[in-house]
Amino acid sequence: MNMYEIIKKKRDGYELNKEEIKYFIDSYTNGDIPEYQASALLMAIFFKKMNKDETLNLTKAMLESGEQIDLSSIDGIKVDKHSTGGVGDKTTLVLAPMVAACGLPVAKMSGRGLGHTGGTLDKLESIENFSINLTKEEFIENVNNIKVAVAGQTANIAPADKKLYSLRDVTATVDNISLIASSIMSKKLASGSDAIVLDVKIGSGAFMKDLDSAFELAKEMVDIGNGMKRNTIAIISDMDEPLGYAIGNALEVKESIETLKGNGPEDLLELTLSLGSRLLLLGKKVETIEKGREMLKKVIDNGDAFEKFKEFIKTQGGNIEQIENTELLPKAEKIVDFKAKKNGYISEINAEEIGRCALILGAGRKTIESKIDMSAGIVLSKKKYDKVKKGETIASLHGNNDKKLNEAINRMEKIIKISENNIGKKQLIYGMVDKDGIKKI
Repeated sequence: MNMYEIIKKKRDGYELNKEEIKYFIDSYTNGDIPEYQASALLMAIFFKKMNKDETLNLTKAMLESGEQIDLSSIDGIKVDKHSTGGVGDKTTLVLAPMVAACGLPVAKMSGRGLGHTGGTLDKLESIENFSINLTKEEFIENVNNIKVAVAGQTANIAPADKKLYSLRDVTATVDNISLIASSIMSKKLASGSDAIVLDVKIGSGAFMKDLDSAFELAKEMVDIGNGMKRNTIAIISDMDEPLGYAIGNALEVKESIETLKGNGPEDLLELTLSLGSRLLLLGKKVETIEKGREMLKKVIDNGDAFEKFKEFIKTQGGNIEQIENTELLPKAEKIVDFKAKKNGYISEINAEEIGRCALILGAGRKTIESKIDMSAGIVLSKKKYDKVKKGETIASLHGNNDKKLNEAINRMEKIIKISENNIGKKQLIYGMVDKDGIKKI
């Protein structure tokens, strides 16, 4: 097979077959073709796009480039959830114990965060001694015993994706639906779950900034999942403002615990119920989404969800005292309040910019080697369309460095806008995608 001919074929707008795609992925992963040829093919794909079959074959080739986790020894239908990322998105910390408390096995492998705040693994590691480094045997044993485990992905899951993404990042070929979808789904499918619910974000703090693109990406990923015989659905949810009130690792753990106790933010709870009810449906624990919501609400009300969270943390070595008393979680030395300069209504809280402020404070990583300050972050007191009075606190910035706190507080003026009149109406969920297609709300 000839790489020149493959590049030329895609450049001219023709469909690549399964063998050509696999040859490219295997050869590039093994270092048998130069980066300039891989770059040329990526650019051809970027401009000429890929059809449904090509995208599925690309995902499969990337999936097969490395290790695939076999979870067949776990009892029942194994479920997983994936978010395309956002600011304040601590959904997994709430969702996993709630679903596990309903008796459905949650086997989740996550990556680390790069950007605004840490990922799920980093948030969990703000709990003293919590370990994300489980062997495969420990991971499976935990799910069988307590119905939930969250661990780091092994280095050999979809190595083709790691190598390709680095190349896409420097060749301006990231923003292609097929390349995005295959990147996400190759890792998710390699993790071995039977059913997947995707949370595709849309808005200023999301990768997809407009609704049509978000639905297009969701449909592409759902088609891939179902094409690979995994029951897959997606929800499109808002990320124009942060999810919940807390942004930052220990701060988000604290908010997650409050949510599991029934005292959490309305938007975080609603998204968790929407995602969780669909996981219960795919896992055949309930026959309708409504029954799923009822079951999830019940495990919060009777305390089972919080007890399951404690059991999960303890099983992976975490300090339970910090869960029972969240004041023992990492705390910043300094808190600076950002106050309203006038009366009115919050008209905008730019999620992406809030995330950048949290990054300045130390809550995230600028590079993969960056060290996270687990105590740093931002806690909002107000959300979009809330009424606010002059002098009232809109957000509290938590940090350990005066210079960083001053830089972040100065940026807040441009991020949070106040209008004289209430100009908008909130919408958290815009629709869903399943095997039958797109369903907008």
